[in-house]
Amino acid sequence: MATTVKEENGRKPEFPVDKIFLKRWSPRAMSGEKMTKNEFMTLIEAAKWAPSAYNGQPWRFIYAMRETPEWDPIFRLMSEFNQQWTKNASVLIVVVSNTKFEHNGQPSITHSFDTGAAWENLALQGSLLGYAIHGMSGFDYDKARKILNIPEDYEVEAMIAVGKPGKKEDLPDGMREREIPSPRKNIKEIIFEGKFMK
Repeated sequence: MATTVKEENGRKPEFPVDKIFLKRWSPRAMSGEKMTKNEFMTLIEAAKWAPSAYNGQPWRFIYAMRETPEWDPIFRLMSEFNQQWTKNASVLIVVVSNTKFEHNGQPSITHSFDTGAAWENLALQGSLLGYAIHGMSGFDYDKARKILNIPEDYEVEAMIAVGKPGKKEDLPDGMREREIPSPRKNIKEIIFEGKFMK
């Protein structure tokens, strides 16, 4: 049964929500522990059940587990800043989406939107399992396409690092003070009744 909370992780919602939404955040401190294949597949299973237009399921996940031959090529795609902390991740994932519907070959306007829903499912499931899950854009998108053999009709969306939580003291200077759950905009800033307003 869902439990609504008034505060979790130092975050205070304006209206009651389940604690899963407040508990999930994007830490960088990871311990370097390995993740089992079954645990990883549980994350993918959660992602699989995300909603999508015409049930197209456009998301694809290219992954590498630490200490495997696949790790280094994906690790080297990232900026130096991200390499500083992702070196302790358990799994690295490159997220791509099919820009066309498989059933008719027509362009899918919502492929990124749908893939974002799958990413959220993955992130929430990872949080439930006690993992740190951090999405990022700081990597070479063109190089990813080439090295990972991504077809032209697929969009490179983002990367994800997954790992057991580590100590923020082990992070490089400049990252430690940011290692806290972030706040969110006030609801009145993100909703508009009837029409968009600035």
